[in-house]
Amino acid sequence: MLAPLRVEEAALHGSGRILRTGMGRAKARIAAARALAIEARCVVVAGVAGGVAPGLLPGDIVCATHLRGDDGVEAVVPGSALLAAALEGLGLRVHVGALASTSRLLPPAERAQLDGVLAVDMESAWLAAAGGERPLAVLRAIADPSGRRLTDPRIVPEGVRALRSLRRCRAGIAEWAAANEYVPDMVEGVYATEMSA
Repeated sequence: MLAPLRVEEAALHGSGRILRTGMGRAKARIAAARALAIEARCVVVAGVAGGVAPGLLPGDIVCATHLRGDDGVEAVVPGSALLAAALEGLGLRVHVGALASTSRLLPPAERAQLDGVLAVDMESAWLAAAGGERPLAVLRAIADPSGRRLTDPRIVPEGVRALRSLRRCRAGIAEWAAANEYVPDMVEGVYATEMSA
């Protein structure tokens, strides 16, 4: 299993095999290369993120359609739209759009300078390579909304809310995987998680 934090791994437990990626660009690249060698019919990147777009609340889900790394890496994620529909069916607040990945945690002022993205994390743009030719989806639960400082005492309950939303995503992930001819007894996917808050 690959996940930087045990709490995120626990939140996704039951969604299939979870490969721990570790936090950050370098670990994400290594994990993506390793995941390519694992037999799986589809790949999901999931975890928590920091909000960039105004109006995103803690616990909201962002399904990325595009990924942008701060080193110029870009990826299109067509499978996320179908996953978003499955998650909306579970009553989750879901937003679909672009996600930025950065090599370090960004304070609110720097997050505000990211144009055209809903949220920011530290792995997704590089973990997208794990998909190879397989269906890929990326989802992130908002742990800290835009404008919130990491030292703000509200971060802890907001992080808990994000992890609860991840737990609720498990059924939607299973539905998405089944739509991609997913076989539960096989290696189920890659879940990239990180705590940006």
